[in-house]
Amino acid sequence: MLGIIGGTGLTELTNLKISKRLIVRTPYGNPSQPLVFGEVNGKEVVFLARHGGGHTIPPHAVNYRANVWALHSVGVRNLLAVATVGGITRNLVPGDIVLPGQILDYTYGRDNTYHDGVELPVRHIDFTQPYSQAMRERCLQAAVAAGCPVVDGGVYACVQGPRLETAAEIDRYERDGAAIVGMTGMPEAALARELGVAYAAICPVANFAAGRGDSEQAIHFDQVMPLLQQTMDKVCHIIAHYLSEHECLSA
Repeated sequence: MLGIIGGTGLTELTNLKISKRLIVRTPYGNPSQPLVFGEVNGKEVVFLARHGGGHTIPPHAVNYRANVWALHSVGVRNLLAVATVGGITRNLVPGDIVLPGQILDYTYGRDNTYHDGVELPVRHIDFTQPYSQAMRERCLQAAVAAGCPVVDGGVYACVQGPRLETAAEIDRYERDGAAIVGMTGMPEAALARELGVAYAAICPVANFAAGRGDSEQAIHFDQVMPLLQQTMDKVCHIIAHYLSEHECLSA
């Protein structure tokens, strides 16, 4: 079963035919909201808004362990995360959609493992390829079918937030090889790997990162949201094709 985690700009799936909502308790506390079950194109889907239904939970305070555990506990074995980002590299502009291939983790102080010797014994997972290639390929096929161009690959720099970055920090991330910057990609991806859940991310570019685009212009989210909503409509269209009966590639 496919699980979908929605980020900024995606607190609900408009094309989801809802069947039920379920409150799930986990050993790690409560997830961001009750899980929303339903169907898209006849396929069962479980949806969770990462920041809660009212977008009230900041990135550093999201209970990532509870979110991923809850989804896994109800049978999710493939997890598609939607994560809004800023574009670092010059070829990325607001409205683009990126399917990242790698992660740089700059976060700190987040509960980032189930294997901390408390609930489960210490375990070192392989994280060479943080995203499921099979799911990425299926997303690429779905994007083509949906007629929504996407950028294949790129490094996601995950930062602590909730503040946005300085121009100097963005320069550093670019030197490190990052193409996009966001606040929620980790530890979500690593936790999914620990539970054996295949994971991929769809990243709509909401804005130029600090010091990019018009470097003198501050980033105002009230100006960003209209274009982001249009981009999210494309993301939902891609997800619908991902779940289409005509898709033959198994994730």
